Formats: sequence, structure tokens, C-alpha cells
Amino acid sequence: MIPNYNGVALLGQYLPYTFAAAESAGVAYEVIVVDDCSTDSSVEWIRSTCPGVVLLVNSANLGFSITCNRGIKAAKNELVLLLNTDVALERDYFERLWRYFEQEDTFGVMGKIMNPEGKIEDAARLLSFSGMKFKATRFFYCEDKNKMTPTAYLSGANALVRREMLLKLGGFDEIYSPFYCEDVDLSFRAWRMGWKCYYEHEAVCKHEVSKTIRSSSSKNRLMAIVYRNKFILHAIHLDGIRLVFWYCQMFLIEVLLRIVVGKLWILTALRGFFEKKESIIESRKNLKLTMGEQGQTQSLRAIKKKYFDPMYARRIKRI
Repeated sequence: MIPNYNGVALLGQYLPYTFAAAESAGVAYEVIVVDDCSTDSSVEWIRSTCPGVVLLVNSANLGFSITCNRGIKAAKNELVLLLNTDVALERDYFERLWRYFEQEDTFGVMGKIMNPEGKIEDAARLLSFSGMKFKATRFFYCEDKNKMTPTAYLSGANALVRREMLLKLGGFDEIYSPFYCEDVDLSFRAWRMGWKCYYEHEAVCKHEVSKTIRSSSSKNRLMAIVYRNKFILHAIHLDGIRLVFWYCQMFLIEVLLRIVVGKLWILTALRGFFEKKESIIESRKNLKLTMGEQGQTQSLRAIKKKYFDPMYARRIKRI
């Protein structure tokens, strides 16, 4: 399932890799492209060049999460590959992923993301905390190929995920529209449901990171959205006294220090965060409800301790 916005050049360049990998996998598949009201010739190009693609077209520009959710709901197969328009899958990409779904609690698995120059852009991520703030910025992979490597979150650029579990979670939380943090939140919710997110180092794809977003957003607007969504993410996934302390940490470090150095876009981020207050309450309520239905009460700190702290004792390589 591929969300698209003004990516006609990218579709022409990268879609053949998707078809080649799907054919090589030797399983029934469908390619769904959901166009987010592009103003270029994306829709016309798909209709004329790729008649086998299932094409859905938004009547307005709705953002990443809403667009992806439409594709997830339309999908018919057991597994859904969440894929960006600027990703080139290697032909044998799926070959090493099937084994993960032999485990009933697997939510999804992602492969190694490399840039065109051969540098690793994304791998497994360790879950850690800085004060009350959680982080998943440290890349690593396990050198023992027989071990399954957990990752704090699955990149929305190339994650193979169980559709049934996606639907149970309600797909991506649309609170994060237009973009950023949706994939982190989705994976955190999956972990808290007792499901697992994995990384496979031998499954490789190449990705021109955030090319579409960067080309259509000013830096200040982009940073305001990123930090608004980071604030939302914490407000949804922290509880009790830790949430109270996080608010203190947020104002002192995330907001005040940036104001002092003249990064006034942080005020736009903060205002956007408070405007989402009611939606945040609803997202927290929905998460607690689905966790309760699954008999789960895990916090992110408990998940870190159980699944990610043991990684330091294994043969892992930091990136």
C-alpha cells in the first residue's frame, strides 16, 4: 500500500521495484496506491501506465495517516506492506520476512533502509529515556542472524504488518495529520498490546528519505509540525506522575530554551499541541480500551526493560 502526493516521477522510478519484489515473492498480491489529491499527473500516469494497480483518489489533501488508513481498509490480503513512493525494494526483499509471521504475536517487521550511496538510513531502534522523554533514535542490528531483533518502531516507509492487527488498532492515529510520528505511535500501541515489532537486517531497500515532504514544506512549518506531534506522542503514551514531570521537562527544555535562542516556531508547535487537547484525551481513552480488551497494561518503560535492555548483552552493532 503506497500513499502518494505529487510523486509521479517517483512512481515511475520506484514502482517497478515493487512489482519485481512482489512477483519474486511467489504469493498472491495487490498493489494499492492512494493518491492524496495530487496536483501533478500522478493519477493520470497510474491509470495509463499501471492498470493493474488498485487506485484510490482522495477528493482533498488529507495527509499521511488518513491516506494510509484508506488503503489499509481497502486491502484484502493478510499482510500489508506500508511503503513510500521513494523506496526501491530489492528483488528478494520478502524472502527473509515470512518467518516472523510464524510467531502469532508478530505485529510487523521492517527491513534495512539504505540511501542510494549505500549508507544505512534506518535499522532497528533501541527504546530509551532521557528524563521523562522517550527516545528511539539509536540504530542497531543484531550480528547473530538466527536471532529476531526487536525494534522500538517500524518505519512507515517499508513495514510489513498484519492487517487484522492494524484494523484492531484503528490504523494510524489521524491526530498526527498531516505527517510525522504516525509510525512511532502505531508501533508503540502495538507493543503495548503485547505484540512485537521486528527488524530484519538482510531485507534491504533504498530510500530517498523525506524527499517529498522536504520539497513541499518550509523548514519552520516542518519543525512546528514535528515538535507538535512529538508532544502529542508523549501526552498519549505517558501516565500518572511521569506525565506531570514530562510537562515540566517539556516547558523547561523543549520550549523555553528554544524561545531563548530565537526558535519561535516552537510556539506554533505548542499552540498546535494544546489545540489537540480533546483529540489527545480521545486517543488515550481508545488506547486504554484496546489494551484492556487485550488484557494488557504495559507501559513503555516496562517494554524497554523487558525487550530492549537485554539487547545490550547480545552481539549487537550500533550504527
